[in-house]
Amino acid sequence: MSSMHHKPTGGNPSRVQFNTRLGVIATTVGSAVGLGNIWRFPYEAGMHGGGAFMLVYLGFIIVIGIPVITAEFIIGRHSGANVYGAFKRLHGSPCWRVVGAIGIVASLMILSFYSVVAGWTADYIVRSVQNFSGAYTQEALHSQFGEFTASWSAVGWTVVFLLANFWILKRGVQKGIEKMSNIMMPALFVLLIVFCINSLLMPGAAEGLRFLFNPDFSKVDSSVMLGAMGQAFFSLSLGLGCLITYASYFSRRTDLVRTAATTASLDTLVAVLAGVMIFPAVFTFSQSPAEGPKLVFEVLPAIFYNMQFGMVWSTLFFVLLFLASLTSTISMSEISIAYFCEERKMSRTVATVLNTVIAITFGSLCSLSFGPLADMTVFGMTMFELFDFVSSNVLLPIGGMLISVFVGWVLSRSVIDDEVGGQGSVRRWLVSLLVICLRYVAPVCILLVFLGGIGLFD
Repeated sequence: MSSMHHKPTGGNPSRVQFNTRLGVIATTVGSAVGLGNIWRFPYEAGMHGGGAFMLVYLGFIIVIGIPVITAEFIIGRHSGANVYGAFKRLHGSPCWRVVGAIGIVASLMILSFYSVVAGWTADYIVRSVQNFSGAYTQEALHSQFGEFTASWSAVGWTVVFLLANFWILKRGVQKGIEKMSNIMMPALFVLLIVFCINSLLMPGAAEGLRFLFNPDFSKVDSSVMLGAMGQAFFSLSLGLGCLITYASYFSRRTDLVRTAATTASLDTLVAVLAGVMIFPAVFTFSQSPAEGPKLVFEVLPAIFYNMQFGMVWSTLFFVLLFLASLTSTISMSEISIAYFCEERKMSRTVATVLNTVIAITFGSLCSLSFGPLADMTVFGMTMFELFDFVSSNVLLPIGGMLISVFVGWVLSRSVIDDEVGGQGSVRRWLVSLLVICLRYVAPVCILLVFLGGIGLFD
């Protein structure tokens, strides 16, 4: 272990690196920003009473989010390897490689069902341009959405989305992932801000903002705490190894703690902006903010239709969702692609093809579970529900807990000192705080998310 510590690069000097600081931020924020922020955060906030949920969520971003992101960065950059290879390099015992294996399996499962929802957003871009072919009431939109998700064309859109994902990944780390993230992330922020300005001009803006920013602490109970903790954890894509993989492409100049804080802040900003974009519209058209997942595909299109230039807004909104999905699936795919290239010695093209074939196969099964395969269940869950449940509620929390424990308890303190960087007392203070969070706070919080996720608190 100590011999590694003296290598000036800490990781793998011959490894490809991101070119620019913008590239580092755009890719890591892109990895975190996805449907979790724009689709899941508003409905979680809506179901848990708005403002109070948001404050609790911000607290968990600080005590779990930033420390666990930093832990993944330390593992990734110090090893200079894929998520499986990283644990192999940093620890002699094969037991820890399980964390890498969990990340690879979870990422392929999430990629499979996530691409189904991403495919829906692609279809809805086309529908928006056609102005939803006459379905303007929520009932009509509801039945249209039901018919579409149960159809074979939904499978087609899943494949289209995965081919877009493939096209970017095949081009490699700098020309594909970094270059596209540098275009997609600024575009995503611009779209979000345009939407927020439009929402703030609506009659229900004050009510929507009050719901989002005026905390009613009487609403805070264990379900709000768990919901906020889970949202903080999932929103940042922790426990998967995305950030371990991306950090293995960081140069020594990258400040890990600052990059972790920036990633968490921008990710949170996107979630808050999504709330600012959605809630004023929801209150203006007197809808319920607690609509759950269908908020995006049924409630919002009905709202867009009643707005001036509704077709334009609707199209832009689904483009926004599509971009957010793509930045996330790129990072999820890179986990297994880096593993196939480094541990299984495949070429990048072969590894990317294999990743895409696996995702298309399982993604099609997940998509069909809304229609032809609706009766095919495992433990009472359809394929889509099973993939979502196992990856989100079991594998991710276990991965996140083990990553925290590994850096907090197992990894040599000199490695953490070396990677956190900085000078003198500030660094010692930072490292101590980080280690306390990773040893005691994060594992306990993530354990609660896990127990809540498997239904122990119901």
